[in-house]
Amino acid sequence: MPRVSRRAIGGVLLVGAIVTAGAVISPDGVSAFLESIVDDPVRFSLVVAALYLVRPLVAWPTTPLSFVVGYGFGVIPGIPIALAGVVVTVTPVFVAVRWAVSDTANRSWEALPFGETIDRAGTAIGRYYRTAGPTRGVIASRLAPIPSDVATCAAAGSRVSYPQFVVGTVLGELPWTIAAVVVGSSAATVSTRGLGHLGMVVTAGCLIAVAVLLAGPAARVFRSESPDQR
Repeated sequence: MPRVSRRAIGGVLLVGAIVTAGAVISPDGVSAFLESIVDDPVRFSLVVAALYLVRPLVAWPTTPLSFVVGYGFGVIPGIPIALAGVVVTVTPVFVAVRWAVSDTANRSWEALPFGETIDRAGTAIGRYYRTAGPTRGVIASRLAPIPSDVATCAAAGSRVSYPQFVVGTVLGELPWTIAAVVVGSSAATVSTRGLGHLGMVVTAGCLIAVAVLLAGPAARVFRSESPDQR
């Protein structure tokens, strides 16, 4: 079996296992335990660090962990802690996807299951990053209300460098992280629920920011593809 096929099949099996684990294990399940140890800063810190490390294996979103950080550490220390946690938790996904596509830059996936769809998606994502630029593209993808791991996989598959990925992730996740930490710090109990009414405000603000970030690149593409005007 070709090497690319082995990697692709292994990736599909891994994704299937992660999705299954995510469906079985919910972040809500650890809330009671976290609340029971919040008065022990050392244990709480170790458990939160462990949750960030295992999050990719259960496909949890990153925002619930920011709630937990806000609840346990408060707003001022919680924001940098949560941002660092986001970088740590998305790094294994980035590295795994980069490894999976490391020898496929000049090969087609069409011989594999769903290969044509993968090729088309890869082409579209690659064009997006070429147009927006690596760091700007990552920032916009993080600001947009799409799953964190989807944005990570797109960046890793598009040859965005790791430093560009980290900078884009920190800047793009900043408003979501601030909102989640603030909500978590004001909660009476550990919660991994959504942002509530604040979520609508943050989503609207982030979508406006995405539009502003991508307006320039989109205009340049439109002008370059428009027929000459006489």
